[in-house]
Amino acid sequence: MNKKVIITDKAPEAIGAYSQAVKAGNLIFISGQIPLDPSTMEVISPVFSDQVEQVIKNLDEIVKESGNSLNDIVKITVYLKNLENFQAVNQAMEKFFTKPYPARAAVEISKLPKDVEIEMDAIVLAQ
Repeated sequence: MNKKVIITDKAPEAIGAYSQAVKAGNLIFISGQIPLDPSTMEVISPVFSDQVEQVIKNLDEIVKESGNSLNDIVKITVYLKNLENFQAVNQAMEKFFTKPYPARAAVEISKLPKDVEIEMDAIVLAQ
């Protein structure tokens, strides 16, 4: 199987031994995105709603680089330090996505890179 790495400078660069995204066949697997400003590689804000919007913007830039759109995402996994922020995730997704929304799982975990409040990864059905 052929794999193609997808890289854009409009999303945070990988900070470890992984790629921003990998295309395999007609699927694109986007690595977990945290709320980093790609130009500074710093956390965008301590405010949760700002963080979730930045994460979605980072996903969007990677998806665009692949020649697709957010609405081509078929599955998202959301990692939250506090599940009480789940409603804010729903609000942000309604702002950036259109129906039918992607399938989704949400998991509460104890710690995330750079001590952020949210991380999301995604699977895209390439067009």
